[in-house]
Amino acid sequence: MKITTLAIRVWRMFSMIAVFVVSVYSYSLFSEDVGVHFDAAGKADEFIRKSEIFYIIVGLILVNNVLLLALGRQLLKIPNDLLPIPNRVEWAAQRDELNEHLRNWIYSLVAMINTLVGMTVFALATVNNEFTYKISAFEGLLYLVVGFLCIILIALPIRLMIKPKLED
Repeated sequence: MKITTLAIRVWRMFSMIAVFVVSVYSYSLFSEDVGVHFDAAGKADEFIRKSEIFYIIVGLILVNNVLLLALGRQLLKIPNDLLPIPNRVEWAAQRDELNEHLRNWIYSLVAMINTLVGMTVFALATVNNEFTYKISAFEGLLYLVVGFLCIILIALPIRLMIKPKLED
């Protein structure tokens, strides 16, 4: 197993555990009504019931960790001639390596979405309590997450444009 494959699997497992722990912790911190929109002064002006937030989080986790991974497993079963990838002939000869890249890409995407959900729930819990953090402390979170998602989304097409190494 390559070190990148191991790192991505560890990240995915850690992100699954972290999003669960952060969700349970945040649920215990939420009041019955949770502020989800804030005015210019940083005061909550729109609220959602904490049970509704819990169901949204559970739905996101299930869709991400079950449906997206199932889609990823099906992607690995697509015949070589139907895959819309550059260097199709070269990659067909190296199907195991291609499958590893596809699997790592799906796992990275799942891990990033788990990380996004966990960080968002933690930020929401933090700004809805009497901690010293304000909503402005989390302004860079959106840019960070969008940047990571863009990197993950373009990494696979760039990697597939590079021809695989031929085995001797």
